[in-house]
Amino acid sequence: MVKAVIGDETRFKSIEDRLFNSSNLPCEVGLVIGKLNSSLDRAFIFDLIPTPPNDNSQPASSLSSTKTDSITNKKKPTKPNPNSSPSLLLDTDWISEHARQVSQMLLGGINVIGVYLWSPETSFNSSTTAIWQVIKALPMKLSYDEFDLNDKERIVVHFSYSPRKLSVRSCTISSSSFRVCEFKFGKVLSSLRSFKCLYNFEVHMPIYRGFRGTLRDILRDGILRHGKELRDVKAIIDGNLVRDDDNDGDDRLSVKDSLHNVELLLPMGRDFVGEVKEEVIGIVVFSGFLCSYAYLSPKESILQAIRDIKGDIVMSLQSRLNIICDEAEEVMGDGEKEESVGISSDRLHFLQKPTSLSFPRRVLVPWLGDMFICDYLQPSETFDVVKDHCKELMSMEAPTDTSVMLEPEKEAISLTMKSFWDVVAFSNSAFGSESNSVVKSDRDFVQMEGSKISANSSSLTVITAIAILLLAIVIGFLFYRA
Repeated sequence: MVKAVIGDETRFKSIEDRLFNSSNLPCEVGLVIGKLNSSLDRAFIFDLIPTPPNDNSQPASSLSSTKTDSITNKKKPTKPNPNSSPSLLLDTDWISEHARQVSQMLLGGINVIGVYLWSPETSFNSSTTAIWQVIKALPMKLSYDEFDLNDKERIVVHFSYSPRKLSVRSCTISSSSFRVCEFKFGKVLSSLRSFKCLYNFEVHMPIYRGFRGTLRDILRDGILRHGKELRDVKAIIDGNLVRDDDNDGDDRLSVKDSLHNVELLLPMGRDFVGEVKEEVIGIVVFSGFLCSYAYLSPKESILQAIRDIKGDIVMSLQSRLNIICDEAEEVMGDGEKEESVGISSDRLHFLQKPTSLSFPRRVLVPWLGDMFICDYLQPSETFDVVKDHCKELMSMEAPTDTSVMLEPEKEAISLTMKSFWDVVAFSNSAFGSESNSVVKSDRDFVQMEGSKISANSSSLTVITAIAILLLAIVIGFLFYRA
């Protein structure tokens, strides 16, 4: 249960000035961006983002008119009530869609944790049910622990201009009752610590005979299964191994303003072919290079940073999957969509060559302080798309200098579909060489680097063998002299 809420003083003051200085703004609704920490019973608010007008240029919130209500209800005319106040009319679907798209741009541990409203106090009090409906409709990221819906508690920030005051409440998606929270300002953004992880992954997902799902279903299940495997993975931060019961890890992070590097110690992969009980007719290989970020407040443990990193990896993969599938559905007609509902076993059986598909790459954009947000670009898209998304979704101007936008993922995440016999016929090294040369522009580079690695590996093997032989001769000679 959230008992205290800490908001960044700089951002809140800026938003308060904009709202209270607006002369013709009867109401406004937007998203609360921050972190919920159930172990600390605290919420940290980083920013408040207004929801833009919908596709019809209509605002996401408005105040109902009592005059209009009396006109529409002609059968039962009522006398004007001086105590009556207009209620809030909220576009729940549009606010939810805005939250969904913004969530894809947030890095590890940062979420849409609620909504904020600008309205009279009486309008807010008479619209608690409508506000709760919006809270229930907000998309929720998967949590690290159970890969299920995360903490169901949400924050509601209300700026009232009649009377003028600021109040912060919390509620759950299972109850429409609002609880007042202790609220205070703090230097939230300047006290954050940054964690970065470069993650190289390769996920194999079998396609069984008779399976009638879609490729999206296979990938989603594979991503969730890979996420569950990440739960037990150990991590190294700045060269120090972090244990599950490590309470002194924060002492090793001497410089809080620096960027801390995280490495995940993945176990040796297991071959699923020997474990399956059904006939496998195809394999989907999901591989690539991913850059993950997480931000930690001073009160949070480094174990939380590791959980946020792992959760960000899973959410980033899911976001890219949703983007490419949504784009494919927009291109296809209704008839093509119906044909693509199931995966044809016959088509996969006769698949002779690997079919590759490049997934969107992650671009990091400077946000608040030293923080980044992210966006995803298809191979044919430019930074102009990122600028448009920042302006429309985040209500911010993207940097005009594109050099400050980072592209740490130099290897494009790709999806490769192979027939089962293609995988069996070739060795793992040959398969890795094919899967890593998906992007044509990087094909020569990857093959050249692979040759160098192979040559270095062979040289190392020869040197090791010679060293062992010499050591055996020396030991034998010593035993002979003895």
